[in-house]
Amino acid sequence: MNLFSLTRRKFLVFTSAMTLGVSASLSAVPASAQETVTWKVQSHWPGSSSSYTDSLGRLKRVIEERTDGRLKLQLFEAGALFKAKDTFDAVSRGILEMGTISPSYAQDKMTLAGIASGLPFAFRHVWEAAYFNQNMGFEQMLRDEAAKYGVYWATDKVYPTEMVVKKPIKSWDDFTSLKIRSSGALQTFLTEAGAAASYIPGSELYSALDSGIVDGAHWGAAQGAYSMGLYEVAKYHVKPALNIAGTDVIIVSQKALDKLPEDMQKIVKQALDEQFWVRTNEYQYKERVTLAKAIAEQGVQINTLPDDVQAKLVKTAQGMWDEEGKRSEEAKKALGMLKEFLGNLGYL
Repeated sequence: MNLFSLTRRKFLVFTSAMTLGVSASLSAVPASAQETVTWKVQSHWPGSSSSYTDSLGRLKRVIEERTDGRLKLQLFEAGALFKAKDTFDAVSRGILEMGTISPSYAQDKMTLAGIASGLPFAFRHVWEAAYFNQNMGFEQMLRDEAAKYGVYWATDKVYPTEMVVKKPIKSWDDFTSLKIRSSGALQTFLTEAGAAASYIPGSELYSALDSGIVDGAHWGAAQGAYSMGLYEVAKYHVKPALNIAGTDVIIVSQKALDKLPEDMQKIVKQALDEQFWVRTNEYQYKERVTLAKAIAEQGVQINTLPDDVQAKLVKTAQGMWDEEGKRSEEAKKALGMLKEFLGNLGYL
């Protein structure tokens, strides 16, 4: 055998060994870690809503960056795939990987939904609602109850819900004559207080307010009203807040979550936990800026409810709290925690 043949044979052996080594290395990496996964995300926010961009847009960017593009979120605005009130079921069944809802949309299953939506006239400041959710364990209670339906629950943010109305509320008669777009526990509350409250999807809200089907509405607070164009037809922003709560929630299919590699599961959960604090703080800053802009540019006026109107609303609200506590042992426990907390703050 000449030198050329020997050298060539050694080269072929070396090349084969290298090929096998690379193949072995690749096969050692789980297939799921190499794949790109796309989750469909159904929002309850119309594309024009500020939270569609600020909340969902942010979450998409963070998750895709931190997973190096292995997990992608395909966003759909309200009504594109499912009706808002069907989103929880779609996520529960694994038909949809992720969605956003108001807790009120899941109140037929979640006994804590009424408290999560925000008991009216309970908290007076945003930090109180944030502390109750995250530091006192209410968020974990929500997560535990949602887990029974195969759903991973993560509150997007806590913020005030404030009405906009076409005419100022100057008396109790003014309030009780109102037709208001509402949802969930607040819809029940406003109805019991004497107004005519009804649910209207966000996509139909502007036209309902413009045409006079309703006289007022709540869609978040200033940012929601501004982004939805409500100040164009309703020039009075009502204070104080109807409630302060985790009115927006991100829900994830546990089936979809379990299919991800462990590192990606951890990234998703950490991103959702971080989202709460980032968006809660950002929302408050943007509230002040947006309301000031609406006042300066669109002639919006602050309508502070008269003291006697506030007193009657508080009385109605506190009677309603106890009804929410009757829904389950978990709801009873959560209401007890809330009352103790408010008592410690000197509110009760």
